[in-house]
Amino acid sequence: MDWTGFAREATLGIVNNIAMMAMIIFPVMLVLEVARDLKVLDRIAAWLAPVVGFFRLSKEASFPLLVGIIFGIAYGAGVLIEEARSGRLSWKDLFLINVFLSVCHAVVEDTALFIAVGANGVVILLGRFVVAVILTLILSRSAWLEKESLKRGGTVFSIPSGGAGGKCC
Repeated sequence: MDWTGFAREATLGIVNNIAMMAMIIFPVMLVLEVARDLKVLDRIAAWLAPVVGFFRLSKEASFPLLVGIIFGIAYGAGVLIEEARSGRLSWKDLFLINVFLSVCHAVVEDTALFIAVGANGVVILLGRFVVAVILTLILSRSAWLEKESLKRGGTVFSIPSGGAGGKCC
């Protein structure tokens, strides 16, 4: 086997894939950051407030849900943690947002990356969205969630502001 040819081909493939991802991710993140700075996301979140009511979420849940859907789990988690610390979201809101985002997050980037490698973007986007909506809807109306929410007294998660306090996992 020609190991130098293999290494050259693998390196070329890696560089091409990284370049393709960069050509997708950098412009998307630039547009999303501009939209965030211009408060476009805040206006969209206000428009979505009645929609989140369908899932029995408070109107305050629309912004973190929107951020997670567009930006992804990492950035969405930052917003969720901040919202939890502020006390604006109930345990139920946080739980349902996390359920939805576990299935349907970073839809712009992920869909673009999958399209770049040959997948059908419509199938991926609609499939993730439909599964997230159905799963969240079922859970939002479940007796278990109501019981858990009552058990927790509608309180938010307890998240210390100082981090994990040196403890991990």
